Order: sequence, then C-alpha cells, then structure tokens
Amino acid sequence: MKVHVAPAQALSGEVSAPPDKSISHRAALFGAMSSGTVRIANYLHAADTTSTLDAMRALGASVDVAAGEVVVRGVGLGGARDRGAPIDVGNAGTLMRLLPGWLASQEGRSFTLDGDASIRRRPVDRIAEPLTQMGAEIEPTGGRYPPLQVRGTTLTAITYVLPVASAQVKSCVLIAGLSAGGTTTVIEPAASRDHTERMLAGAGVAVSRDGLDISLVQVAALDAQSLTVPGDLSSAAFTIAAAVLVGGSRVLVRGVGVNWTRTGFLRILARMGASIDGDLEPVPAAGGAVCAAEPISDLDVTAGPLRATVVEAAEVPLAIDELPLVALLGCFADGETVVRGARELRVKESDRIAGVVEGLRGLGAEIEATDDGFVVAGAGTLRGGTIDARGDHRMAMLGAVAGLASREGVDVIGMEAAAVSYPGFLADLDRLR
Repeated sequence: MKVHVAPAQALSGEVSAPPDKSISHRAALFGAMSSGTVRIANYLHAADTTSTLDAMRALGASVDVAAGEVVVRGVGLGGARDRGAPIDVGNAGTLMRLLPGWLASQEGRSFTLDGDASIRRRPVDRIAEPLTQMGAEIEPTGGRYPPLQVRGTTLTAITYVLPVASAQVKSCVLIAGLSAGGTTTVIEPAASRDHTERMLAGAGVAVSRDGLDISLVQVAALDAQSLTVPGDLSSAAFTIAAAVLVGGSRVLVRGVGVNWTRTGFLRILARMGASIDGDLEPVPAAGGAVCAAEPISDLDVTAGPLRATVVEAAEVPLAIDELPLVALLGCFADGETVVRGARELRVKESDRIAGVVEGLRGLGAEIEATDDGFVVAGAGTLRGGTIDARGDHRMAMLGAVAGLASREGVDVIGMEAAAVSYPGFLADLDRLR
C-alpha cells in the first residue's frame, strides 16, 4: 500500500501512546509460564503481539481477549505442550529470541519455531550459543537462522558475557536460568532494556544487579502478576520527532513508559536542543535489587531549532529502535550528526542502516552509511519524494514523519507495515494536523 504524507504546517493536540510492544510480549510469555491467572490491561493488539498470544495458546496456555484486557492462564514453568507442529512467530523477533529460553527446559519435548520470510533472515545463533552452554539442545537452520529446533533438556546455570548488548539475548538466558540449577548471571557490555528483570522481580524472582551483572537463581514456579502495559516510547518517538521537526508544533503524548532503559532517545533529543517536558525515571544506583515498577509519564513536546550530535556505542542499546529517527533529525540539525556502534541495526526487520541511508538519500538527505552507523550532514530541510518501507514498521513510520517535515511530501510504499506495532499511527498524525 502506497500512502502520500503531505507536509504539515504545525501539529497540535494530544495523543495516547500505543501499548508497549516489548512489555506486551513479555507479559503474555510470563503469563503462560506462570501457574496462575494473569490479567494484562492495555495489551497491544497488533500483528507481532497477536503472534505471541497465538504461540502461547499453541503451547497449552489459555488466552482470552476481553474488553480492555487479556487473561492468560498459564501451564507453569515445566508445562509447555509439544503439539507436534511448528510454532509460528510471524514477524515477532522478540518472541523468536525469548521463547527458546523457556522451551529449552521442557524435558522430553521438542519444538520447532518458524516465522515469515523476514524472521528467516534474522540470526538466532546469538541465543543458541548461551543456551547450548547451559546444556540445551538447540539447532538453528544452517547454524544461524530460523526455523529453529529446540529439544528440552536439564539445564545448568552459567555466567554468560554478552558480546553485544542485547535485551533479547539477555532475557533468553535469564528465562532459561529460572529452570537451571545454580545461579545464572548475564554480564552486559552496556545497559539494555530491563523489562524482563522488572517483570521477573514482580513475579517473586530474586533478581539482582551489580553494575552490568544481572543474576538470578533457579525457582520452582513463576508467580507472574497482573499488570497494566504502559505506552510504548519506541512508537511514541515517531510522534515526538514529528512535533520536534514541524515548526510551530506542540503535542502532548500521554501515558508513556519512561523506564530509564528506554529513554535514551529522549536524552539524545535533549542534547540536540529539543524541548520535552516529563517526569523521567532517573538512572538508578549501580547495584542492588531490581525495581519491579514501570514508570509512566505524559510528555509535552514543542518544535524548535536542532543542533547536530554524536551518538556513541554505549548509548545505542537504550535507543536502538529510535536511531532511524536520529538520522532524520540530523537532516534538519545544524552540523554533522554521527551514529556509531549500531551494527545491531543491520539485523532488525530489515537492514536499517542500509534502509535509512537509501531511503533518506532518496528524499534529498546528505547521508552516508558506515559499517556500524551513519553520518548525516544537516541541511535544515528535506525535499521529499518516495521511500520504500521494505516491510519494516519503523521504516514506514519514518517515511511518514519525513513527509510531514519535508517540502514536497513523501510517498511511503508499504505503509501497512506500521500495523506491526502502531496500527493507529496515521490516524493519530491526522488528528494532530
């Protein structure tokens, strides 16, 4: 589907951020792993998260979707059902990388995880390596990609040093650690999203953090708690960027999750000169117990002049999904914007470094790719044109925001991909015009 997004004079009003995709995935998974009933309010109803609900049903959990909530009745840590058919994760990369951590401990049962064409291009060897060290029998296709075969075995705890900061790999290892004898520790090279740790802490698991080391011990059962999913900052970031870029704008984004491991983009924006007011969670002390609560705030955003910045590798894990927006913002900033240490972008739903550079260059941007990022020369404006989303929801939304801020507007090919995480995105933008 091709959609033309015309330039906007100003954006004004308020919107509610869609429910958080990362937390919705985890809530459904932990509900299925629990021995009780978990009620999830404000669950995201989108393509990816629906795949997760369907997968939990396939594994034996009862999942009811009612007005305003999803109710999951779990099968327990060791109760996943082997239905003898592949589990379809669709396009849900989070599910593909977290679910094997649970299935690896289901002794005597075998599972096949598969998905769409995009999923089959996304590497899973990064989870296979630590799970194999724990004693799992796990076999990616060609040693690297889905479909992924998992045969449940007895697991042993390990200390695993992540070669690259990744919340998904960290979460997979910690989930496996719930059923592994001993203390499981994951050591990060830099902090990444901590939704898994918080949710486990809320379920009664003793999760501790010592600097960049996260540890937990084996548990007999998981007592996941009912919860309300906050608004998704990664989705709200596109509305925020639009309000920053379109002159004369002021937008209030309500109900956004402002967990410190998710607000890296807002810190980058502030450095670029954007005005964003909200009650953001401060970076916590280095050690101690993990906080279980997910903080929420309204964000008041106004447009203004931007200056270029440099995003270093240590910042990347806390802003990974928003880095394409940094490239777009760099087009309008004074000076040269540089992103380094973001090689992870090459293995998202698409190669987002290549996609962003090719897409924005086609709209008139002065942008060059590097091996692990990009360099943007700010011109203060963007011509417009056509951008191909490549089946990637973030690229579709990036094109729409570029259209609002451009001189001529942007035709977005594949705009329907936005429904993966933000089904109401275009409608929200139209309300703000």
